[in-house]
Amino acid sequence: MKLNGAPRPCLLDTPAQVANVKAMPPNLKDLAAQALDLPADDRAALADLLVTSLDSADLAGLERAWADEAHRRSFEVRSGKVTAIPADEALKQVRASLKR
Repeated sequence: MKLNGAPRPCLLDTPAQVANVKAMPPNLKDLAAQALDLPADDRAALADLLVTSLDSADLAGLERAWADEAHRRSFEVRSGKVTAIPADEALKQVRASLKR
């Protein structure tokens, strides 16, 4: 590629570089499944990037929504409406649902 007559480096200059580019998953479910397959450090970095991408107005509403959700869930457990399950079992169920 050229920019103003001068060669400009391109990330996709060779067929090998083009072959290394992975297509974006077609939907959120596939994207989530791919993200969950990443090593823990990479998942944490991705989560940080996603949260950072939200503007502060979005974060304020998000924090309020999570606080409300935490209070609702705590009340449901204390009142006996729901029974808590261990985190490893909850994660197992989430992972299974993403594979469907």
